[in-house]
Amino acid sequence: MAKVTRVTKAMAQTRLADVPEDKRFWCCDGRVLLNLMELEVALREMSDEAFRYHSNEEKADFSNWVRDVIGDETLSRQLRGSISRLEAAKSVAARIAWLKSKR
Repeated sequence: MAKVTRVTKAMAQTRLADVPEDKRFWCCDGRVLLNLMELEVALREMSDEAFRYHSNEEKADFSNWVRDVIGDETLSRQLRGSISRLEAAKSVAARIAWLKSKR
């Protein structure tokens, strides 16, 4: 069973902040993402093909970036289970709102 970690105000701030320059997410469509808000916008605007390039049976780029760089295991799992870019965008938007409520 996964360990449940209480999200503190500082953790919420960190997860909402820009990532270091060397940890940015480079999308196949040329976008460069610095934070969760930019990820949400990108997911809403990118083509389905771009989404499938990064999220398919072989790759889970968004999920991995959120887990490894942002540090949000919960959102990472939600993204891994998303079957469309709009579902993924909704998960990110909901998580952003929740993190903002913790600040």
